[in-house]
Amino acid sequence: MESSISLFSLALLFSYIGLCSIGGGLVGISIMQQELIPRNLISMEEFYSMIAISESTPGPIGVNMATFIGNRLYGVVGGCVTTAALVFPSFVIIIIIALFARSIKDKPMVKNAFYGIRAASTGMIAVACYSVLSITIFSISDAFTKNWYSIIHVKQTIFFFLALGILRFIKKIHPLFIIVLGALFGYLFL
Repeated sequence: MESSISLFSLALLFSYIGLCSIGGGLVGISIMQQELIPRNLISMEEFYSMIAISESTPGPIGVNMATFIGNRLYGVVGGCVTTAALVFPSFVIIIIIALFARSIKDKPMVKNAFYGIRAASTGMIAVACYSVLSITIFSISDAFTKNWYSIIHVKQTIFFFLALGILRFIKKIHPLFIIVLGALFGYLFL
């Protein structure tokens, strides 16, 4: 793939993503979608495939995606640079917080800031969930052109509720079972 972005610009982009997703990889999904897809660094289909792969493999989703894109554009050096760029802002922020945590942790302004961060993180995770559901279970783009019942992907919806029911009612089931079940379902029925 021919790159239209320099390695330095790519590193700055992933530093920005890392700075905005300090709450975790799931928080960064919507930021990654907004920043990577318009720049043609990854297609929408590749993006959602990377989410699925990253959630079923070890390691944070942001690191997996940064490494993948950096490696695809600039080889091993690119993968290392983008990964380091993604984690560097969080590393610096955590070090700073650790230095001052004891002296500021009980201040009302700090407590209120963390309440706001929790709310924003929850909203960003909800947007990421909506994005994934809108292409896997629903055809939102067809909502205004077809009948209401034709916008629902029946097979995916049945499997979604089956997996949800298994996870809800069988408490001792390992998540790897659901991942393997999802891969098998996708291979056999989609």
